[in-house]
Amino acid sequence: MHELSIAANLVELASQHAAEHGGARVAAITLRIGSLSSVHADALRFSFDLVREGTPLEEAELRIVAVPVTVWCDACQTERELPGIQRFACPVCDAPTADIRAGRELDLESIELAEAALP
Repeated sequence: MHELSIAANLVELASQHAAEHGGARVAAITLRIGSLSSVHADALRFSFDLVREGTPLEEAELRIVAVPVTVWCDACQTERELPGIQRFACPVCDAPTADIRAGRELDLESIELAEAALP
């Protein structure tokens, strides 16, 4: 389960970011995960919940933005979003394509720090 190592790396990166900003608490992390990335969102959430305990991310929310597979259709001369990953063909003209433009992502989009409470 590589989601556990991904979650551990996320916690480490976000903890370093929080430390660089005066030890702030991390409120949320947003990831973009493509349908072809081989990362399972539920397994990542479970792993994140495990590894964040005792860190500045203990109460952080893990936000996941699902990125669908987008391909270039040479026949239509445009990008098309595929309805699934079972068949790589244009959903409009049915021309086969292997020119993947999106859907492989595993990107850390943002780390949101919580504002410090005022005295």
